[in-house]
Amino acid sequence: MAPASRLLALWALAAVALPGSGEEGDGGWRPGGPGAVAEEERCTVERRADLTYAEFVQQYAFVRPVILQGLTDNSRFRALCSRERLLASFGDRVVRLSTANTYSYQKVDLPFQEYVEQLLHPQDPTSLGNDTLYFFGDNNFTEWASLFRHYSPPPFGLLGTAPAYSFGIAGAGSGVPFHWHGPGYSEVIYGRKRWFLYPPEKTPEFHPNKTTLAWLRDTYPALPPSARPLECTIRAGEVLYFPDRWWHATLNLDTSVFISTFLG
Repeated sequence: MAPASRLLALWALAAVALPGSGEEGDGGWRPGGPGAVAEEERCTVERRADLTYAEFVQQYAFVRPVILQGLTDNSRFRALCSRERLLASFGDRVVRLSTANTYSYQKVDLPFQEYVEQLLHPQDPTSLGNDTLYFFGDNNFTEWASLFRHYSPPPFGLLGTAPAYSFGIAGAGSGVPFHWHGPGYSEVIYGRKRWFLYPPEKTPEFHPNKTTLAWLRDTYPALPPSARPLECTIRAGEVLYFPDRWWHATLNLDTSVFISTFLG
């Protein structure tokens, strides 16, 4: 079977509904399926578990991404983000979904429970970005304040910036194609999120209306080593920092719950 056909077959299997798990490990969120998308062969973003603020500013803040480990304890926030607890607390709240393309033109409002039960499924590899709805970034902070107050953001700030949260939940294979903005952090609460990053001066080759999954299937394999992005899979409890104006695309390898802290 050809590689593209194999990928489609795997994602067809992943789309079969699986019962929610009550196990602590996945918070009751459905797994991503039988290994439809693998982690990268080698993580090229440095992981640091002992970083000081001085080291962060000198070595990473304006220079390159870094994965932070063990700087905060968000176990309470993680418990509150289980499928059962989020549906009980916010099921009737209206959330705003964005299309998963670079410019996210379309917005759709619907109850959170409807999104979780009807739209939170593995990404169709053949869908375009503007046909894919994604819950991330358009949170009503007043309605979600009871959840966000339990989150401890990374302790490293940047002079002249203020933090703003964006909370998201997305199905396996979903993600946002390449784009850039100001600096920030992204923490995975449940699941795994694979990141692809390029410095500001190195514009990636991509189509703004094709999903990250399609880019990984169609464009990534042909990239020479010199054109490959920095990449790594962020796991639950890890935090990725990305500097200002760095290009990045994301791909959720499982049904994932995540929160970003943008420094604006």
